Amino acid sequence: MSRITGVTPFAVSYPEPNDNDNSRYLVFARVEADDGTTGWGEAITQFPGSTGATVKLVEEMAELVVGRDPMENVDIWRRIKAQTWWYGYRGGPASFALSAIDIALWDLKGKLLGQPLVNLLGGAHRDRLAVIASTHAFNASLEYEAERHGRYVREQGYQGVKIGMGKRGDARLGYEIDRDVQFVRLLREAIGPDAMLMMDRGQSLPWTVADAIRRTNAFEEHGLTWIEEPLEPSDIRGFQILRQHCKTLIATGEREWEPRGFKSFIETGIVDVVGCDIGRAEGITGTLKVIETVEANDVWFNSHAWSSAVNTAASIALSAFTPRCLLQELKPDPNPMQHELVAEPFTQSGGFIEVPRRPGLGVEPNEKVLRAYAFS
Repeated sequence: MSRITGVTPFAVSYPEPNDNDNSRYLVFARVEADDGTTGWGEAITQFPGSTGATVKLVEEMAELVVGRDPMENVDIWRRIKAQTWWYGYRGGPASFALSAIDIALWDLKGKLLGQPLVNLLGGAHRDRLAVIASTHAFNASLEYEAERHGRYVREQGYQGVKIGMGKRGDARLGYEIDRDVQFVRLLREAIGPDAMLMMDRGQSLPWTVADAIRRTNAFEEHGLTWIEEPLEPSDIRGFQILRQHCKTLIATGEREWEPRGFKSFIETGIVDVVGCDIGRAEGITGTLKVIETVEANDVWFNSHAWSSAVNTAASIALSAFTPRCLLQELKPDPNPMQHELVAEPFTQSGGFIEVPRRPGLGVEPNEKVLRAYAFS
């Protein structure tokens, strides 16, 4: 029987080309067994303060992990949850730390058993997933941005695009309705009539319900696949009104922390596509509980995998595991935590990506890269 001998956090800060080279922050956790086998997990901590806090929490949570059998990963998850209720009830940095450790434990378990994560989950519902390019617009020229994103579909083979609005840069999408509609029209022309097209409000834009309705209706004229985060997650009444005035799928959820929170808003009936970030939603164990609720309510699961290859590996396996998944998002432009971190970065081919079949997550982070981008 193996025993866990150590838990080590690695915090990084890196420039993200898909976000206008703005700095982004992650915390990785490495869990080591007594035979030297290691498992890796990740939390998308996003800001300097939360990154520092998560590192400290991973170090403190280690006392509940070291000495345990790696096969008991779900019980370890439960015990961490029980200890952190005072400062992690319904979310917060405790969920970041728990996510990183939990993903690492599943990775370690798979490696020790010689099984890929998707097999540990119970088996893949499908062997490959449709892929869209998920990125941001930051150039002032709408024509430039439409053409740039159009090339992801026409030349690289992505099956569609999702654009984040309200982002840093000069594009200023999400602020002026006429400008936003013009961009969606140009984008549809650039990607062609059949490609999927998603627009994401982001988190900094103060849209009213009327704004959301007007934009969504106008976007729908150009073949909108879904509108994402059109309102603040707490605005349940606003989502209900929006639903009465639009035909497209409504996506939300990426800011939720844990299974009970997901369950409560899914059961309101406001959401069609549930965005769930494995690196903040209490890891693989937490996300499996979210998927149970998704399947029970006949909505769609969408992994918000916009961080490292570790998160992407876990996301692909979970997305392939459930029949209630439409696609996988990938960042199209080369970036440090996808293309430098692992020897074989995740890429789509012909608009699809295969499910990893190597033991555990199927990826092994390069610690030299983590040290090169170390945040302290």
